[in-house]
Amino acid sequence: MAHGGSMLALLLMLGASTIARAQEAELPVSEVAPGIFVHSGTTALMTRENEGAIANVGFVVGNAAVAVIDTGGSVREGRQLLAAIKRRTDKPIRYVINTHAHPDHSFGNAAFAREGISFVGHKNLPRAIAARGQFYLDGFRRTMGDELINEVRIIPPTVLVEDTLTLDLGGRTLALKAWPAAHSDNDLSVFDDRTKTLFAGDMVFLSHIPVVDGSLKGWLRALDELAAIPAQRVVPGHGPVSEWPAALADERRYLERLAADVRALVAGGKPITAAAAQAGASERTRWQLFDDYNARNATAAFSEIEWE
Repeated sequence: MAHGGSMLALLLMLGASTIARAQEAELPVSEVAPGIFVHSGTTALMTRENEGAIANVGFVVGNAAVAVIDTGGSVREGRQLLAAIKRRTDKPIRYVINTHAHPDHSFGNAAFAREGISFVGHKNLPRAIAARGQFYLDGFRRTMGDELINEVRIIPPTVLVEDTLTLDLGGRTLALKAWPAAHSDNDLSVFDDRTKTLFAGDMVFLSHIPVVDGSLKGWLRALDELAAIPAQRVVPGHGPVSEWPAALADERRYLERLAADVRALVAGGKPITAAAAQAGASERTRWQLFDDYNARNATAAFSEIEWE
């Protein structure tokens, strides 16, 4: 009997640890509007400690189906997002939308690679991942180690957005827009008309300094059209869910300051090294990760603006 009792205790203990693991394995999400769920990434560089969970990811639940918007910075995060979805709805996942190619937004894709799920991306996304995929994988391995990278697979989109595309989730439509080169050359935004919620991907940064990997001039050109989207709230690629279009003010100020500083340096005959050291410097106290990205932004801006 004692033996049976100890066996029961052992089973209960194992059961408890399994439950604890299952609870651990669910990505925390908030319902920011009816049927709109968001996990807020940590404002940081990708590290082993945060397992790449630095970008905002989310999902939208319609009457018939679910769309996932970005999958996170590792397959582990992708699986945790999948667990969060299954906890909240039994409707099938029909679409995984990648807002752009960067690993912190798309390296969770493999967790969703199954029958019946379409991967959706900008028309330039296949080219971007063909050109840079191996570079991203190599960088990820150096930073994150073999355990996390071994699961990652680069999954190209099966549905391409040339300009605009509407996805029907049943009683809820998502309006997707492919942008000209801005943050990257493959940015996609997603607008839920029912709740007036805009998933902007990295077209919008809050708290985290904007990162220029496409075209500073293109990004500045896109801001007015972006601001005209009739949203009430925005889920940025990085930073808190915020009121729209007020959320654009800080990013606009930074990008305009960067462009103005670079133009002044170019006009004064200064070299690209001066741009890296000086352009945008007045913004330093206003952004997290400024020292990690501003010099790179300024260098990219100089290369673009010096030939105007």
